[in-house]
Amino acid sequence: MSGPARSSEEGLIARYFAPLAGPGADGLRDDAATLTPSPGHDLVLTADAVVAGLHYFPDDPPASIARKALGVNLSDIAAKGAVPRGFLLTLALPDDWTEDWLAGFSAGLGTAAAAAGCPLLGGDTVRSGGPALIGISMVGEVPAGAIVRRTHARIGDRICVTGTIGDAALGLRLRLDPAAPWAAGLDPALRAALADRYLHPRPRLAAAPALRRHASAAMDVSDGLAGDLAKMLGGGRSARIAVESVPLSKAARSACAAEPDLIDTVLTGGDDYEILCTVAPEGLDAFRVDAAAAGVPLTAIGTVTAGDGPPRFESGDGAARVFATGAFSHF
Repeated sequence: MSGPARSSEEGLIARYFAPLAGPGADGLRDDAATLTPSPGHDLVLTADAVVAGLHYFPDDPPASIARKALGVNLSDIAAKGAVPRGFLLTLALPDDWTEDWLAGFSAGLGTAAAAAGCPLLGGDTVRSGGPALIGISMVGEVPAGAIVRRTHARIGDRICVTGTIGDAALGLRLRLDPAAPWAAGLDPALRAALADRYLHPRPRLAAAPALRRHASAAMDVSDGLAGDLAKMLGGGRSARIAVESVPLSKAARSACAAEPDLIDTVLTGGDDYEILCTVAPEGLDAFRVDAAAAGVPLTAIGTVTAGDGPPRFESGDGAARVFATGAFSHF
């Protein structure tokens, strides 16, 4: 017996995605869109894909999958001090896709795009022949010459992060092993908070103006704080990080109190989608003020130093922590 009839590609686009289209997309009726940058601005381009079974669980709610796919790209835009203008979507669907899944996905995508002021401009819908793949190419803009690069940290700069670190990585651990001993003491609200951080990135778009004014370098934390900091530095620069200064949520503090070795998961696990940045020492106070005014928590966790070794993460007694794996690897 055959399954329920499914829409053609044109029908899918018209039903689920054309309502999300922004100006210049011509209702997704053409093969390309137009986008004019604001006067005096540069375009900022980024692209990230998420794959079922690798970056998300296939049985995650489709609206959550959409929010993650869009959010990881918005996070890259924010870390450049930019604002989003629109995005292209490549949606490669597995053989068992359903209209119900696509309806939930497009609804979540539309809600997230509207909240970020980032409309759909076009894309492609295909059959994957394997797991689902969701690729997003995003366009943002920044005042001309004001992009915040990730490799411009200076020796002596203070190292800062937004928000809290480790929640998403712990949320993934909890998803994989709900009965883990360290999780037994977490009340339902704390467990839910960790799970939510894994499912739903919170791109720090509000921090973009403060980054442009103060940061010498910035990137988002996607593959783990320790590994991403190493990517930011190099070329005669290293860092000293006070582990006790890394900001943790109540849920993460409770987890690490129950199982202290979880601090390695916190520092290397990834999926934080917070912003890691550097700022001149004399500008730190003003940076904090501007970030707070934007509603973005900001914490100084260390200092850029001279040297070619990996960043040194120091415990309270001054001992260096050595990580088995410094960051998530895509290959």
